[in-house]
Amino acid sequence: MKKLIFLMAGLGLILSSCAPSAKQLKEVIEKDPSIVFTAIEKDPEKFIEVVNKAAREAQAKGAEKAAQEETGKRDEEFKNPLKPTIDEKRAIWGPSDAPITIVEYSDFQCPYCSRGFQTIQEVKKAYAGKIRFVFKHLPLDFHPLAMPAAKYFEAIARQSSEKAYKFHDAIFENQGELTSKKEAFLKESAKKVGADMKKLAKDLDDSSLMDRIKADTEEAQKFGISGTPGFVINGVSLKGAYPFPEFKTIIDRHLSDKK
Repeated sequence: MKKLIFLMAGLGLILSSCAPSAKQLKEVIEKDPSIVFTAIEKDPEKFIEVVNKAAREAQAKGAEKAAQEETGKRDEEFKNPLKPTIDEKRAIWGPSDAPITIVEYSDFQCPYCSRGFQTIQEVKKAYAGKIRFVFKHLPLDFHPLAMPAAKYFEAIARQSSEKAYKFHDAIFENQGELTSKKEAFLKESAKKVGADMKKLAKDLDDSSLMDRIKADTEEAQKFGISGTPGFVINGVSLKGAYPFPEFKTIIDRHLSDKK
């Protein structure tokens, strides 16, 4: 008890000075950690309040730092845009002369990609006639149906870009059925969009489909996109299922720069 009183007195002396150094406080507590335990036992609710406040402040500072870094990186990409390869022979949605081209790297089984799909629908509606959209593939290993779905999309695209994007929409709008029905749902969706099923079956066996999917995946990785969804908007990347306002900020800046 005498030791505790002595240490508390010492701590009080330090705290009564102009400003205790971190080193001084550390030394006192290291000599007798029970000081901290005693304080916690005396008012545990206050202790939890202080810890939670510190955690919130640390989280806010971390978020602020991340936002500053993201802004800096985005500014750099506006100056030196990323350059995805766009093969005009592949399925492309929207007018060829649209001022904004959005390339998405996605996974048909990813729930976050389903959110991304909804946001892209908003973007298409808000910027009617101004968006060209290219769907590329980044099927993740832990989504076993992502690769088959990607192959179906590319095989259907050989018949019609319009049918391929109807298939794309159907999968994301009913993603739960993809999980429950598996490939049967892919076939069902292909039939509904009017795909030639005999040609589809033949094209699914073509190894060049895998070449395209592999090339998409490698391109995404080159741009630092390892998770899904990832987007490149006129050369500026957006990694994640961000809401509409984030897309709007980038798109409006691009359109403003073109004036």
